[in-house]
Amino acid sequence: MRRPFALSALVAAALMLAGCGGTPENEPAAGADKKITVYSGRSESLVKPLLERFTQETGIAVEARYGNTAAMAGQLLEEGDRSPADAFFAQDAGALGAVAKKGMFATIPDDVAAKVPEIYRAGSKEWVGVTARSRVLVYNPDLVAEADLPKSVFDLTKPEWKGKVGVAPTNASFQAFVTAIRVQHGEEKAKEFLAGLQANDPQIREGNGPILEEVNEGKVAVGLINHYYLGELAAERGTTPDQLKAKLHFFPDGDTGALVNVAGVGVLKKAAENPDVREFVTYLLSEDAQKYFAEETNEYPVVAGVDPPAYVPPLDQLTAPDVDLNDLDELEATIALIKESGLVP
Repeated sequence: MRRPFALSALVAAALMLAGCGGTPENEPAAGADKKITVYSGRSESLVKPLLERFTQETGIAVEARYGNTAAMAGQLLEEGDRSPADAFFAQDAGALGAVAKKGMFATIPDDVAAKVPEIYRAGSKEWVGVTARSRVLVYNPDLVAEADLPKSVFDLTKPEWKGKVGVAPTNASFQAFVTAIRVQHGEEKAKEFLAGLQANDPQIREGNGPILEEVNEGKVAVGLINHYYLGELAAERGTTPDQLKAKLHFFPDGDTGALVNVAGVGVLKKAAENPDVREFVTYLLSEDAQKYFAEETNEYPVVAGVDPPAYVPPLDQLTAPDVDLNDLDELEATIALIKESGLVP
């Protein structure tokens, strides 16, 4: 089990907004010779099958400790050089950047990092993206006509959207989105947006999933989520995304509401020369793993040659905002802004 942590502002903020967890899973079989320890901010239900496949194919056992990405980043920062982790598989670039900022990651070898386009990895190569996801506005066409959809995420603070917008302010993807506003438009614009959203009676939920379900059922008109939740809900219900009532709206023209973020991986310095850890990172970027993410978790592959989920535009056709993912590492300041806005009690 993870130890309690409260030694840094990042850790405290992660505890206040995200909660924490982190229990060992995928324990190696008795007598296993090869083992790595991965701190995973990715949900167990999404990635455990792939980690098991990696073990079957390579003979390298994975001890995975699962928890919220922000909280797992906080735990790494508290543990420092004492951490048992070999790699951090995070839900978003901001958490990876926060750990990299403290000098805890080794450089990913050039031949491995080169598999990922530059915009989806750290300029220093201290982490690489594994999958990409787009922020979207999910809407119910019975409640909102396509012609009336907002052109910008900032329009959601206008009176016509009062009480109609679902948000999940404790979710890491929402926090990364707010950080992107700060990076692209400045601190005051972010404060103004959050204050406007709070004043507009938002429908606050614990995560993207509940927002999507309520939009699909007609209980909420629109919601800010990541694109892949639509595919997940369709799979849960034994249908296809186009058969669901909920539809996705991709904000145009480089709007911050169309942020494309990544889930990615960084290698702790102590494991820099460990061939098993290198094999793990290489596997996450393999065609087999990239297809798994596209088909099973509905995320965008970041390695060329693997098709995205059928219900979304290709990654290179998205008009994402001009935001460097390396600049999404100021998690602490973003969480403070969200709390100050009143979106989180």
